Amino acid sequence: MIIICTSQRGSSMMVDIVTVAMLTRRILGEENDKAMESPDRDQIDRYITSSVKSAFMKIAHSVEIKADTSHEHVLASLAEETKKLLKIEANIFSPVLSRWHPQAAVLSASLLHKLYGNKLGPFLEHAEHLTEDVVSVFPAADSLEQYIMSVMASVVGDDGLDSLCRQKLVPYEIESKSGMVVLRWVNGQLERVETWVKRAAEQETWDPISPQQRHGGSIVEVYRIIEETADQFFAFKVPMRIGELNSFCRGIDKAFQIYTQLVTQPIVDKEDLVPPVPVLTRYKKELGIKAFVKKEIQEVRPVDERKSSEIVQLTMSKLCVRLNSLYYAISQLGKLEDSISERWAKRQSDKINIRRSMNGKSKSVVSNQKNQFDGSRKEINAAIDRVCEFTGLKVIFWDLQQPFIDNMYKNSVSQARLDTIVEVLDLVLAQLCDVIVEQLRDRVVTGLLQASLDGLVRVILDGGPTRVFSPNDAPLLEEDLEILKEFFISGGDGLPRGTVENLVSRVRPVINLIKQE
Repeated sequence: MIIICTSQRGSSMMVDIVTVAMLTRRILGEENDKAMESPDRDQIDRYITSSVKSAFMKIAHSVEIKADTSHEHVLASLAEETKKLLKIEANIFSPVLSRWHPQAAVLSASLLHKLYGNKLGPFLEHAEHLTEDVVSVFPAADSLEQYIMSVMASVVGDDGLDSLCRQKLVPYEIESKSGMVVLRWVNGQLERVETWVKRAAEQETWDPISPQQRHGGSIVEVYRIIEETADQFFAFKVPMRIGELNSFCRGIDKAFQIYTQLVTQPIVDKEDLVPPVPVLTRYKKELGIKAFVKKEIQEVRPVDERKSSEIVQLTMSKLCVRLNSLYYAISQLGKLEDSISERWAKRQSDKINIRRSMNGKSKSVVSNQKNQFDGSRKEINAAIDRVCEFTGLKVIFWDLQQPFIDNMYKNSVSQARLDTIVEVLDLVLAQLCDVIVEQLRDRVVTGLLQASLDGLVRVILDGGPTRVFSPNDAPLLEEDLEILKEFFISGGDGLPRGTVENLVSRVRPVINLIKQE
């Protein structure tokens, strides 16, 4: 029995036809003196099965005929037509048939699920990549399956749906299959992202984009690459689970960490910047002196020419641009996280809420994607600290090695005071503040203060044979330390007084030792 009427009048006519058919069936059974072989429900079951199969075959044939002229894949078109067929069944026919078969809509829905699944199965087996066909078929098939389950749930409720899913449906598992092909795309795309990020960093000249944008162009390019990749990811309408999103975010997090490592790659260790300590000459025995001198010479680690050249190229301006680029990277992470979180939440809210697995647990999870890039944040903050420390050490122990480390207090404290060094430091700070972003200024200047204090301690304790200190020198050293402290406080325009006092306090005990007779 194929029912094709869709109007209200047709629905009324259908009631009459089915009623007559059921009465005729009973009369014939009585005339033949036979007991009814099966109840009315089973007969309606056969009517529905025959009708649905015939209707499905008809639309399948129609879709195949139109395939040559349609830009959509046959299975995608068939899914849409099957959904339309089920809507007619559920809204017009099933309410009538439910008088004799309470679960008429469930029967129609489960049968259409099976019929379409038979067509879909071979396609799913061979779907390995995110092709145009996959992007077309997967969402349509998934939408059909969710609609089928919603129709069934409208009859038996959510609790009854769990049992029916296990008994009557073999799920398409579109989400699972889609997840695999999406992950394959994500992995391939993230490999390309890493290549592009490396290229952007390697081609960077570390000059500011403009006086207003004092970071390098590479970090802007990195964000452009990542945002374009995110746009592509969310443009796919195929079903996705939280696992695919997490894999995507982990890949992006790794890309930022790679960029950070490339930014700090030329930064050498402290041992490569600080010159070796002069040979101690405090031994009175000639033998002891010779033995110690020989040992010290063996322990000197000279900087190779290539590394020395790299250090020279790391000017104050270029170091500040590296720092600004790292700051730009970390300051924009929150916006990227918000964008990803909002788009994922919208994607999940657009789903049909009745998404269930065979064990009845909902798969519709709206996850908060905050803190996805904490690995990058940690890496970038550590990199900023490292570059700040390096910047201070380079200024004091490399750029100012001769006036500060080699010559300050040489022969006499009174003849080679700190004030001449402070004048040079003032020029360095002026150059630094012209380039560094305001948010990093104190961190870089603190690194310079720490290096200055390290240099001062080095001169006092390991100044070599040309520096001899007496208790009479202690007031001058204290005065110089006070000059250095006030220079970095700069009348309230520099570092916080408490920060400076705390760092300076570690030098005072050294000067107090010199006061001792």
